[in-house]
Amino acid sequence: MAQTWLVIGLGNPGPDYARTRHNIGQMVAAELERRAGASPKKHGRADALVAESRVVGGPKVVTAFPLSYMNRSGGPVSKLMDWYGVEAEHVIVLHDELDLPLGEIRLKQGGGHGGHNGMRDIIAARGPDVLRVRLGIGRPPGRQDAASFVLKPFAKAEQPEAELLVQLGADAVERIIAEGFLAAQQRIHAPS
Repeated sequence: MAQTWLVIGLGNPGPDYARTRHNIGQMVAAELERRAGASPKKHGRADALVAESRVVGGPKVVTAFPLSYMNRSGGPVSKLMDWYGVEAEHVIVLHDELDLPLGEIRLKQGGGHGGHNGMRDIIAARGPDVLRVRLGIGRPPGRQDAASFVLKPFAKAEQPEAELLVQLGADAVERIIAEGFLAAQQRIHAPS
């Protein structure tokens, strides 16, 4: 039987954060659930909502939203990895990335946290080897503080680009699962 995949959409819990830049990972995970026709349910052992689906003729895919705040993502991710018996090379973490322009996507495996507190906590709990879909949200304009910038919704003019980013992020996850990480990375990173 094909290996289970665990897809983690990072973000902060609650309606105040639901449509913020910091929650773009959760938006992508929600799109994956919508495509699969899966409904999230509270996981009894991990502080997370999870939805299980199956790729036709392929693996089980578990999409999860930690219900903890972003900087406490390591505990729920670690518990879900143990519960589903998933190793780091089958964990895909979806997260916002200030160092990429709005709408740009980069795939990465391993490495440091790059200042991202959700990744920092996951690395502290399980090590750096998870796969990542880095979702570009851009840098704050002028002298705006990065911490407050990520906790704001996308501006009206940015909405079309943000919506496209959600679709492309979901496509990237599907490619990783269908084609493998390196093939997906080469396709996504190739110049147009």
